[in-house]
Amino acid sequence: MSDTSADALAASGHRPMGFPEFVIVIASIMALNPLAMDMMLPALPDIASAFHITSANRPQMVLSIFLVGFGVGQFVMGPLSDRFGRRPVLLGGMAVYCAAGLLAIAAPSFETLLLARALQGLSTSATRVIATSIVRDCYAGRRMASVMSLAMMIFIAVPVVAPAFGQAVLLLTQWRGIFIALMLYGVVALIWSALRMPETLPVANRRSLAVGEVLDAFRQTVTNRQTLGYALVAGGVLGSLFAYVFIAQQVFTGTYRLGHYFPIAFAGVAVGTAIAGFVNSRLVGRLGMRVISHAALIGFVVIAATMLAAAQLQMLPLPLFMVLSVSMMFAFGLMIANFTALAMEPQGHIAGTAASLYGSITTLLGIGVGATIGQDYDGTLVPFATGFLLCTLAALAVVLVVEKGRLFRPQRREGVMSMAEPALRWASSGEADSNYSHRLQYRELEHG
Repeated sequence: MSDTSADALAASGHRPMGFPEFVIVIASIMALNPLAMDMMLPALPDIASAFHITSANRPQMVLSIFLVGFGVGQFVMGPLSDRFGRRPVLLGGMAVYCAAGLLAIAAPSFETLLLARALQGLSTSATRVIATSIVRDCYAGRRMASVMSLAMMIFIAVPVVAPAFGQAVLLLTQWRGIFIALMLYGVVALIWSALRMPETLPVANRRSLAVGEVLDAFRQTVTNRQTLGYALVAGGVLGSLFAYVFIAQQVFTGTYRLGHYFPIAFAGVAVGTAIAGFVNSRLVGRLGMRVISHAALIGFVVIAATMLAAAQLQMLPLPLFMVLSVSMMFAFGLMIANFTALAMEPQGHIAGTAASLYGSITTLLGIGVGATIGQDYDGTLVPFATGFLLCTLAALAVVLVVEKGRLFRPQRREGVMSMAEPALRWASSGEADSNYSHRLQYRELEHG
């Protein structure tokens, strides 16, 4: 597929993409993943009933197998996008997502449904990796963190409403209707991206798929102290989040007996992350990524310790659990965009491959931790709170190693915005390819 330029957009009757639309499109394609996760939560009991599943924890596989596909797929999506460009991989992944939705709708068995979910996870790995790569193509340093925060604010708003949407669908039809809704959203996102999102990786900057070059890019990524360290940290905190999502339906409907009010409670919890995304986008330019994310991580530890103590003392009523859950999500929202920006900051020259490896490490680590904690659920919150605290302490230990014992330290560094906002209006073909980086590069002082 050829690159999309400003001229091509104008010729088709579309004006060039501006910054607000850019953020919204990035958020919308990133939202394919949480929609496919969180809309399923209210449907887990119905799926278990439809396929005669007797194990209380086995329906969690509908979520965990999706995340496995998501984590594994990221290994290849970045190198493919570094070779062929962002658009072909993005649009191809979204097409597979829609096809997997059809398979899920027609699934005659639980195993077929799991296959469809794995394919959905695989396809959303493309949308997540490419979205991160596109942002890194266009921005660096604090500006990248700010853009990621704005996109994450919209992206995280999805879990606020997704369970309610899922519950609404279940009131109108059976659980397969949720996959129809997901497929329709995927079609709309695919068309919008095809028409409006330009190619952000110039032909001159693309990398070969030769095994040696790919392995070299992987080596550069995993041997960078900052990139690998913050990938492990993000994986640890994601493990806590995944565990929470895996057990959420059982906790709210079983332990706290909320029944059909579960989506409302879950939405209230998810609001914390959406607010954090907005707060981070406003503060990161002044305080820096490290100050915000390190403070949030310390808060994460305090929240986990409080939850464990309350659970062990059997003094964790619903109001306290909600307060701790919202606080946990708020802290998570302050951390994740900054951890991503810190990990990606040194990798502008191999953004696609680095985003792939970063995404795979964080997702697979998070799945392993989250699934382990989720399968230990015994009707009380003690196993979750214990795992939550261990994850946060491990993450804090890794940050201390990466930063050599100094938290909150702003680092004065020179960042390169290789393709800032003008990249969205500039053709990456012909003469533009040879002059692209020269005309758009500029330097700014970055304070991490």
